[in-house]
Formats: sequence, structure tokens, C-alpha cells
Amino acid sequence: MPVITVATSAVLIIGNEVLSGRTKDENLAYLAARLADLGLPVVEARVIPDVEDVIVRHVNDLRTQVTYLFTTGGIGPTHDDITTASVAKAFGVPVVRDPEAERRLRAHYGEGLVNEARLKMADVPLGAILVDNPVSTAPGFRIGNVFVLAGVPMIARAMFDALAPGLSGGPPVLSSTVSCRIPEGEFAGDLTLVQQRHNMVSIGSYPYFSAGKVGVSLVVRGTDPGAVDAATTDVLAMVRRLGGEPLKANS
Repeated sequence: MPVITVATSAVLIIGNEVLSGRTKDENLAYLAARLADLGLPVVEARVIPDVEDVIVRHVNDLRTQVTYLFTTGGIGPTHDDITTASVAKAFGVPVVRDPEAERRLRAHYGEGLVNEARLKMADVPLGAILVDNPVSTAPGFRIGNVFVLAGVPMIARAMFDALAPGLSGGPPVLSSTVSCRIPEGEFAGDLTLVQQRHNMVSIGSYPYFSAGKVGVSLVVRGTDPGAVDAATTDVLAMVRRLGGEPLKANS
């Protein structure tokens, strides 16, 4: 049963380097955690290549399904940084040079180091609003409900922190974790019944291996504190009934 929520978000990770395995994505985990805290749980995430038609298709698909869509990657100064042009095409508007973005870049680099490649980072879709970049100056932007962020994790996080106060979400998504050493196959049926009794939350089962032993983390997630507590109590009772030693940890 999905977590009941009104406001949602999605993340679109753009970059051939991520798909090739050369670069490990670090942005999704950060964005998902922060957005859950803001009552904007991530309901979908996709990783796609630096291909204009692919970017356009996924931006147009996701932005109609969620409250906010966040993209990462592809807004640098090189030829393969095509996210800005692709997002502009998705919205059916031209790319223009933003005067304020250009001013920031010229001030940051100085006239001796400004070149056309760096000024490319001042280009945005017509009608876009700048997203501040307190790390390296080159801004991201927002158009409609789409926020376009850098791919470099430190910069993406700083950009998100700058824009977060302006987001409108629902109640934060709460979670509670019960860990035990009972194999999944021994409680699967019982856990299904617990989930059926608590349809205001979602309950996930996540196996792990630690200290030479197999364990499972049972994670209850929801927006209603009472519902989360009630489901967690039921999960704890289930584990004890099956002879397990539950360890409860809020997160």
C-alpha cells in the first residue's frame, strides 16, 4: 500500500557518465531524504542519457505527474551539456541569455577568464527563474514545476538548499524501523496481514547481512504519526510472536 500523500516529486538524473558506471550518482539519496522531510516524497526516479529527444520525452512525462520535478546534470559549459536546451524544447520556448546570470559569471571569473563556453552557463529557457549556486556561481533554474540542478553533488545540494524554502509540500513522511534476525520467508504471510490492517502506511522489508548473520529491517512509512506508531507496534508484536528479538529504531 503506497504512502498516502497529496504533494509528490520525481528526480530525473541526466548523464551518460552515470549510465556508464564511470560516475556514481549521489544526488538521489540526498534529494529523496530532503524532499520526504518537506512532505514531497519522491515517487519516481529515472536515469537517462544526454540525448535531447530522450530528455524532452521524460521531462514532459514526469512534470505532468508530480508536484515538482528535479533534474540533475548537463548544465555545464561543454558540448555534451544539453539539459538547458532540452528542457527549453520540452516547454516549447527558446533559450535566452539571462542578464543576471551573465553578470554573476563575469563577476566570478573576471573579464580575463570569461569565454563563450563559460557564458553558456548563463543560458536558460525563456521565462525561467534562476536557482542560486553558492558554490560555483553558475545558476540552475526553474521553469514551471521543473527545477534544473547541477550534477556535481556538492553543487546540487547547495542549489536545493537554496530553493527548498520556496517549496510547498504536505506533511513530512515519517518512518520507523524494526530490525530482527528472522528470515523473510518465515514472516511474509504475517507481514501481509499487518499491512492489510494498516492501510494508511507502507511497510517495506529489506534484508541485510551483518556480523555473519542475515537480518531484516522492516520499515514503516507514513504521514500520520498515530498510524505509523500503531503499525510499528503491530510489527513488533509479530516479530516477538515468531520468536524474534526486535530492535526498534526511529529514522
